[in-house]
Amino acid sequence: MKYDISKTSAPKMPTLGKGTECIQILLSQASKDMYEPLVPMLFPVLGAHMSGSEFQYPDLTWKEMCGQMANLVAESGGNKGQLSNLVEAICRDFRQHDEEELKKLVEWQRQIKTKSANKEKPIRPDVAFWFPPSDVTSAAFLQNAMACEALGARTQYLNMPEVEMADRMCGGHKQISQMLRNIYDRQRAGALRATADGVTGNPILRANLTISSTPFATRKFYRNDLFNGTFGRMVFSYKPRSSRDGRIPRQGKYPKEFYEKLDEYLVRLDICKGRFLITPLNKLTDALAADMATLADLTDDDTLWDASKRALVSAWKAGCVLWVLNNQIWTRSMAEIVEWLVYHDIWSKMQIFGDLLREGDASTTEAQRRGPKNMLDDLPDSFSQAQLEALRMQLGKSREGTRDQLRHWTFRKFITYNAETTLYTKTDSYLKK
Repeated sequence: MKYDISKTSAPKMPTLGKGTECIQILLSQASKDMYEPLVPMLFPVLGAHMSGSEFQYPDLTWKEMCGQMANLVAESGGNKGQLSNLVEAICRDFRQHDEEELKKLVEWQRQIKTKSANKEKPIRPDVAFWFPPSDVTSAAFLQNAMACEALGARTQYLNMPEVEMADRMCGGHKQISQMLRNIYDRQRAGALRATADGVTGNPILRANLTISSTPFATRKFYRNDLFNGTFGRMVFSYKPRSSRDGRIPRQGKYPKEFYEKLDEYLVRLDICKGRFLITPLNKLTDALAADMATLADLTDDDTLWDASKRALVSAWKAGCVLWVLNNQIWTRSMAEIVEWLVYHDIWSKMQIFGDLLREGDASTTEAQRRGPKNMLDDLPDSFSQAQLEALRMQLGKSREGTRDQLRHWTFRKFITYNAETTLYTKTDSYLKK
């Protein structure tokens, strides 16, 4: 495992090398302090350009690139607005399409108003918006989902500058959990809609979302959904408060050359159709799954283990997008980014919600936001069961789980047991790794 997510500092993003040129182009218009926080946020908007393609996950299921959801978390004034600038650059073609769709709708509404009551009203035209407004209502979102499904199973993309906007899209905060889970899992809306024309509509929810919020608003918004699957399905990208250096971060100017280079990559996403298997990406995902199991055993943290399962899927989808952007060629640099995305997501979750996950406390001190701790590293090279028990008690874990943890560590060959001394000793392979 390359990254230590127990620290308050973010896992350092690997150098962007061959195969990540599109990401480099996009970051060229962002300030340097936003490079790492923005990278996980780019894949939902890029993935929204990939309707009509499926990829095989290691569990042999086929997944579309819809259902990608990411939340950028930073303090007020933390430059979160740079995400919206990049979104607009990537979605210029979406905007052009939606402008034409809006003209059809406006013309239909004009005809409705000009027809007298005893005349036949014109039928509403088939319109589907690819980039709906951020303040879209639940009814409009579902109606648009039906239109996107009818007109080619298209993915709609939404960018919400404030996390509370998701309440409006989902029909209220009580519906947040079910709606976000349905979006992630590409499920149907789950309920028929009553309209003036009768009862209709239960569309498959093909949508990608990006959200921006402050730590306080994020904790308040998700605190009741940390253990029902909603929390794990959302990718979080956390930017800690920056130092007071008195410098105003510089953004790019979005020149013509930037758009010309970007459009070359967006075309690759738009024309990608069919079913694909990316063997090296799936092998990497299997290896990362083993790493997550090891990390969960070292920390004895079931919450981390549960969150890692969907963090792997989200990072895998990002890998699929990178593969298409790179003309369907896999590179080592792409693998490094996918691996980093898994750890950055889990680290962000623990930084924002760590204390809520462990204790249900609403406080936000730095000490409580630390990530899961590798207990074996805090023990001497040779230690007794009593020492592990004391460490577990210190960390708020049960004494009863000590023997199970020792069995897991022994099975994974992290430690060996000496019956004569009754001591456990770290193995050479663990110490070297």
